[in-house]
Amino acid sequence: MYGIGLPELIVVLVLALLVFGAGKLPEIGRGLGKTVKEFKTVGKELTGGGSSILDAKSAAKSEEVSKRS
Repeated sequence: MYGIGLPELIVVLVLALLVFGAGKLPEIGRGLGKTVKEFKTVGKELTGGGSSILDAKSAAKSEEVSKRS
């Protein structure tokens, strides 16, 4: 129904190039990639699959606090 094909994708990319310029596109892509990665991490944490991630973060924070003291 709302499928985006190759011609539509090319039009969107050309418009993005015209609006943001060639210098900004890699920066925007990196930001978008980090955002998607963070959403995936949060999704895993909410579904219970990321308990080891939470444990690793809390362990890192406790080590950081102990080093400051």
